[in-house]
Amino acid sequence: MAQSDLAGPIGRPLDRVDGPLKVTGRAKYAFEYAAQGEAAYGFIVSAAIGKGRVIGVDVRDAERAPGVLLVLTQDNAPPQTPWGPVDLPDRFARAEPALDTDAVRYFGFPVAFLVAETFEQARAAAALVRVRYAAQPGEYDLHAAAPRAENPGHIGDGGPADSAIGDFESAFAAAPVKIDAAYRTPYQHSAPMEPHASMAFWEGEMLTVCTAAQLTTSPREGLARTLNIPPENVRIITRYIGGGFGNKLPYYIDATLAAISARMLRRPVKVAMTRPQLFHSTTHRTASEQRVRLGADRDGRLTAYGQDAVVQCARIDIFTEPVCSAARRLYAAPNRLTRHRRAKLDLPRSDSMRAPGDAIGLLALECAMDELAEALALDDTQIEPELKIPFSSRHLAECLREGASRFGWNRRAAKPASVRDGWWLVGLGVASAIRGDVLRDASARARLESDGRLTVELAMTDIGTGSYTILTQIAAEAMELPVERVTVRLGDTNFPPTAGSGGSFGAGTSGSAVLAACRKLKAALASGITEAEGSATPVDLDSHYGHAGFGAHFAEVGVDRDTGEVRVRRMLGVFAAGRILNAKTARSQMIGGMIWGIGAALMEENHVDLRYGSFINQDLASYHVVVNADVSALDAVFLEEPDPHGNPLGSKGIGELGICGAGAAVINAIHNATGARIRDFPATPDKLLPALAALDD
Repeated sequence: MAQSDLAGPIGRPLDRVDGPLKVTGRAKYAFEYAAQGEAAYGFIVSAAIGKGRVIGVDVRDAERAPGVLLVLTQDNAPPQTPWGPVDLPDRFARAEPALDTDAVRYFGFPVAFLVAETFEQARAAAALVRVRYAAQPGEYDLHAAAPRAENPGHIGDGGPADSAIGDFESAFAAAPVKIDAAYRTPYQHSAPMEPHASMAFWEGEMLTVCTAAQLTTSPREGLARTLNIPPENVRIITRYIGGGFGNKLPYYIDATLAAISARMLRRPVKVAMTRPQLFHSTTHRTASEQRVRLGADRDGRLTAYGQDAVVQCARIDIFTEPVCSAARRLYAAPNRLTRHRRAKLDLPRSDSMRAPGDAIGLLALECAMDELAEALALDDTQIEPELKIPFSSRHLAECLREGASRFGWNRRAAKPASVRDGWWLVGLGVASAIRGDVLRDASARARLESDGRLTVELAMTDIGTGSYTILTQIAAEAMELPVERVTVRLGDTNFPPTAGSGGSFGAGTSGSAVLAACRKLKAALASGITEAEGSATPVDLDSHYGHAGFGAHFAEVGVDRDTGEVRVRRMLGVFAAGRILNAKTARSQMIGGMIWGIGAALMEENHVDLRYGSFINQDLASYHVVVNADVSALDAVFLEEPDPHGNPLGSKGIGELGICGAGAAVINAIHNATGARIRDFPATPDKLLPALAALDD
């Protein structure tokens, strides 16, 4: 169904229905539950070594500090289930015990916990804890470990670590035109606006945890596993989340410590991580070392297509960033090879960060494609290249054509470093985008109240993306009601379970469940039934087709001739993502992803201090992200794209598509402006200066 044909609320640029609550301070986030005076406050003491053992903890001064209620160490922490199991199908539901071992697994590993009447008292007392360590040599260098990296068998998205079609090596060796380039991407951190926080309280044997989490069912099962209690005795509340970006898919030690200490003290306890603690006690995006090899014939047809990646994994974990996933789906070639290798290091866990795999895989792949495209015209494909099934809908070529027309691509100078604006070198770049579309299990409940209002309940989350709003629109259209007469309630395991928010599956999955519940309710009203439940499952997505959203990014940059400073002057994204559920929130998601891509291209990175195994940048003063001054003219548009083989709504996931390929468009524009090929990201000025100096030769 074309967007212009929609008469109901779906697709309209409706303002966020939860907006008034947020701007007036009435939307409660995790740390805001239980008022001052009711809850006690916890503070985590973090390890100051990268690997070793705790051989002693002196808590005497801390215990005597004003307001202190409890000091927890390994010596007095209650029994818990050990971490894991590592191979649990839902890795976000693993046991996450606190203070159950003397081992220090990484820098920042929790080694003690203080609870006091106020946050300030807990923090002050934590500084009085004296920890003695037996340090051990750790392995922290991904580049040094790369030659010993292991084949993980499977990668983070469930696919095989390696894929091969045809005879890549022979085809690449025989190709008359070829690219063989190595790329590096750095460690990155999600740095959500809201730090990780939890508030826990017990009512008899029932535990309630208000926490900042993208999921609801997983932390419920995980905490039950950790504490050895039935899952039905755990309630998770997470109604509002101040950003997640994959970093809040797992639950963390704050939830466990809040639950343990609340039980011991018989009063609510709330815990919030500090910003520096987020950089070590939560997950990050791995650094990567990649090799991209492309071979083509003289007519521009790809004959060989390969991508290799080495990524970091925590010593205790098995997560492998799916770097090559996009390479397996984006372009056609008869001879293909992708390989993932995993290096286990003594660093915190790497895991999902917005568009895991594709964000950094496309950064390398689309830069290599730009090199090839300087001489060749490349093929598009309507067939899923490795599974050999058609895409449910694929309009990448249309995105490129529409974007080129809107952006003025025909005015691009093909010769690098040939366009100037005063002392600025100006260039244009382009890159393709792809992000897989999936459907998970979810259920929802719809109830028509006696006053004619509709209440919809499901254990979905809203991480700032607009879930409350789009689900309101879906329910209103299905029940033929004004949106003002619909109330959506989310973020509570007392509601029907869903898969939560993440992996671009949230809106399609939860929205399809709401649609099913409302359709059932509408059909049952004639029989006097006023409540119904509906569900969505992966089988609702036609398995005879490949499912993905596509897009094209166009960027114009200026590079200062003397300093190497890069400014993104304008940027355009054109996307084909099925039926758009809310034009305003969808555009916001795409623009946010594109801005994140600018950061990946120009500034966002972290480094490991190889002496201590610590991330050097531990706050938002030193870990640079894009701010308003870094963004000029930026726009995102959607093509009308019917998808009859997609989910029941006809929509596709858009939470991550905007970041995919965005950074590569900026990097390719830098090449067009300066002639420099940057392969060690981000493209900071120091990496551009040699190329700029060569322009004088």
